Amino acid sequence: MAIKKSQGTPSPETQAEAMKIARSTQKPGQTKEQTKLIAQGIQHGIEQYKKQQKAKARERDKLRKKQARGRTQDIEQTAADAPAVEQVVVSRQHWLPWLLLIVSWAGFIGFVQFN
Repeated sequence: MAIKKSQGTPSPETQAEAMKIARSTQKPGQTKEQTKLIAQGIQHGIEQYKKQQKAKARERDKLRKKQARGRTQDIEQTAADAPAVEQVVVSRQHWLPWLLLIVSWAGFIGFVQFN
């Protein structure tokens, strides 16, 4: 089973992205501590967004699986509901091979008789 990362530490990519955004919106005279607090707020927002997207993806996946199960159950149910009818396959043979067989045998018999 996978080991979950602790909730308190966001990924380094998220931290770097949050710090980049915080520095780009930094006001003149703003201290480093204030910038760090803004970056933490941005990190929190990014983490919340990621959680929401994961939840939506899980719901979409559950819905997709449920629909797939429903389709297979419908197919199985219609197959079970339909009466079991044996299908008799009537294969129709072509006449050309038989004609060629008869002509070749007639030719063989005629050749043997006249020689």
